[in-house]
Amino acid sequence: MTLEEAKALVKSRLSEKRYRHTMNVKKMAVKLAVRYGADPEKAALAAILHDSAKELPREEMLQIFADNDIIAKNAAERPAPVWHGIAAAILCQTRWGVTDPEILSAIACHTTGKPGMSLLDKIIYMADMTSAERDYPGVEALRAEEMENLDLALCHALERSVTFVKQKGGPLDPVTVAALEDIRAVCAGGAGRAVTR
Repeated sequence: MTLEEAKALVKSRLSEKRYRHTMNVKKMAVKLAVRYGADPEKAALAAILHDSAKELPREEMLQIFADNDIIAKNAAERPAPVWHGIAAAILCQTRWGVTDPEILSAIACHTTGKPGMSLLDKIIYMADMTSAERDYPGVEALRAEEMENLDLALCHALERSVTFVKQKGGPLDPVTVAALEDIRAVCAGGAGRAVTR
């Protein structure tokens, strides 16, 4: 799938506001990819497709999981706010011809993170958290930090996400908790493993 095909696809599936967010995520993902030596083309494609299932009805996402239960694993048992990333990755793989496992992984975990995140996983997660239209308290600090130390920024972004869900009283995704523990260990291990520039 080309970038233009992906853009046309998501434009037809998303509201104007969500499409604008998607294009902002793409811009930030490419910037981070260039900064850290990842493939900007892959980053752009993953970013364009990351929210392609965001506005699907709950029942449709559950049907996607049921129809692709081997790929979906236990997706339906996880909190509903994280479903759209997994559903988008399944649609990319089963209907839209995206076969690159790195891109599929980055789309699937863009809301939750996961233990052992790849560079592209980290880039899409952070680009989604810090895209241009985001204006929550602390976003400017995250934007500055992600250009200096991607792993530390990811650690802070995941901490923020966990705190936010707890404050709202929502169900916490165990994968996010595991992702936070994993990235904390990476950061505690020193700059040797942390993605810095």
